[in-house]
Amino acid sequence: MRIFSALAASLLVAGAFAPAAQAQQKYITIGTGGVTGVYYPAGGAVCRLVNKDRAKHGIRCSVESTGGSVFNINTIKAGELDMGVAQSDVQYNAVKGKAQFKEPFAELRAVFSLHPEPVTVVVRKEANINSFADLKGKKFNVGNPGSGTRATLDELIGALGWNISAFALASELKADEHGPALCDGKIDGFFYLVGHPSANIQDPTTVCGAKLVSVTGSAVDALVRANSYYAHAIIPGGLYPGNPQETKTYGVLATVVSSSTVPADTVYAVVKGVFDNFDEFKKLHPAFQVLKPENMVTDGLSAPLHDGAVRYYREKGWVK
Repeated sequence: MRIFSALAASLLVAGAFAPAAQAQQKYITIGTGGVTGVYYPAGGAVCRLVNKDRAKHGIRCSVESTGGSVFNINTIKAGELDMGVAQSDVQYNAVKGKAQFKEPFAELRAVFSLHPEPVTVVVRKEANINSFADLKGKKFNVGNPGSGTRATLDELIGALGWNISAFALASELKADEHGPALCDGKIDGFFYLVGHPSANIQDPTTVCGAKLVSVTGSAVDALVRANSYYAHAIIPGGLYPGNPQETKTYGVLATVVSSSTVPADTVYAVVKGVFDNFDEFKKLHPAFQVLKPENMVTDGLSAPLHDGAVRYYREKGWVK
């Protein structure tokens, strides 16, 4: 017995048991979107605040740039991401097994919502496009497959009675590619759901005088009436160079989602990191300045709240 104890002690001193100690550290990954959009810095902001207290909870958070909402939810379902950012409409579709999802994702869980994401249409100033209807027969970027942007575009053109062939070219460029393509004349416009201000809008409006176009009309009104995850929205005038007018449109909310298979303690630590440091969180991106905790725990959330999130929100008195 003494021989074993002495051997164990010597191994411990030598660091032979270090891997067991390191195993207590938990790593989580949040799926986001393109590095130039708002999802990526949003995930980074969450992880920054989680990692601030990692000595207490043992969780180290990192972000992954991905194809966006649909990809994130499918990858959470596959167990390859712990959490992800997704549009509120894509979250709804995943819960119901509609549109991009062949069957309901019963284990999907909501954590909290983030910033508004207005439908944003940007066009070349020389293209003579003044409304969404003018894009028929034009070269238009419809968004990359697997993104929430593409899913929303498909729903809009369906409501209009169009299909993808309504455009002379329906390109599938990623968010960090559509601005340069617009300024190079390869496309006449692009469709994008994003929080504002966004570098992907700032760049083409600055470089080649691109214009924002309102997305309104009876088809849009019908979509908003029929779907609780949509709301009319306004992009303020003067936010981007050469666009002094406000832009009327509609949109969704960005939301953070997870799975019921992710431990409650993990999600609790993430939620606590954000809301215990909420003033700091709001300063980490301009799109966060309008956020209010009482709205973030209800608005745009179709999936049930994760047990870990519920625990924190009950402590705060935000949910019953």
